[in-house]
Amino acid sequence: MYNLARQLLFKLSPETSHELSLDLIGAGGRLGVNRLLCKAPASLPVRVMGLDFPNPVGLAAGLDKNGEAICGLSQLGFGFIEVGTVTPRPQPGNPKPRIFRLPEAEAIINRMGFNNNGVDALLARIDAARFDGVLGINIGKNFDTPVERAEDDYLLCLDKVYHHASYVTVNVSSPNTPGLRSLQFGDSLKHLLDALRLRREDLEIEHGKRVPLAIKIAPDMSDEETALVGEAVFQAGMDAVIATNTTLGRDGVAGLAHADEAGGLSGAPVRDKSTHTVKVLADTLGGRLPIIAVGGITEGRHAAEKIKAGASLVQLYSGFIYKGPALIRESVDAIAALRSSKE
Repeated sequence: MYNLARQLLFKLSPETSHELSLDLIGAGGRLGVNRLLCKAPASLPVRVMGLDFPNPVGLAAGLDKNGEAICGLSQLGFGFIEVGTVTPRPQPGNPKPRIFRLPEAEAIINRMGFNNNGVDALLARIDAARFDGVLGINIGKNFDTPVERAEDDYLLCLDKVYHHASYVTVNVSSPNTPGLRSLQFGDSLKHLLDALRLRREDLEIEHGKRVPLAIKIAPDMSDEETALVGEAVFQAGMDAVIATNTTLGRDGVAGLAHADEAGGLSGAPVRDKSTHTVKVLADTLGGRLPIIAVGGITEGRHAAEKIKAGASLVQLYSGFIYKGPALIRESVDAIAALRSSKE
């Protein structure tokens, strides 16, 4: 059924089909039919960041930026949902067209630029959804906020989303907001993480709960840079690293239509690079901090590879677009088989 739906949706422009798909998933969730259309994955509970997940396969940020289909997406079998990236103020993002499919490589290039309706609109939708599962909220800075003042935007978003989130992801790795990736390094990273930690301490007292903080990093760093970032995230008292965002590289897509478009590449071509980043982080952290792996999972075995490399959870995005809800169940099954083989 999904293959037929995908054939029809892929006749539309990528952004139009994306919006239509979210509308349909959201409507299916409100009507309660998504569970009837999709076989639920097996129960595979895992505890990470002090949170209990019904299974370790989640939805990555970027697909539902504005929280329009939280319940509908959850009903497809995801163990957790991450919405956003959200910014303090609404912003339109980059000019269209800004999403490009590369179906021969099961890949997508996007330069969306944090298009979203703003944090207040997101929170209104979250309240309306009354979702009781694990919900991550991914936060970023507005495009016109200078990098040297980015901390202000992150702290404002953290203040607002704290009460609504199971965990908060700090996105410092999108390639589509000028200067953003510079926040991953050196004093810029340390100052931002220290500010987030101190604000979280205040919010924990105010709300009477500790909300985990995860940092999402890029796959385009050297091993040494990745190790330094991982150590900095641990030393700053963060709760997880998400590896990885999209890549600026074009390995695996050279010569394909749209391969030269600007933006971040996701899907199958980023798989090995993302998994390598997970391995470097796992070696650096030695179990001191959980890793959430995302990038290039298009088959269940790829999800298991991420877990074997050192991840505790995985997230889907492009693979979900190409393969549909069956990939969730397939990924859970593959991780369950890997877990059984270790017992």
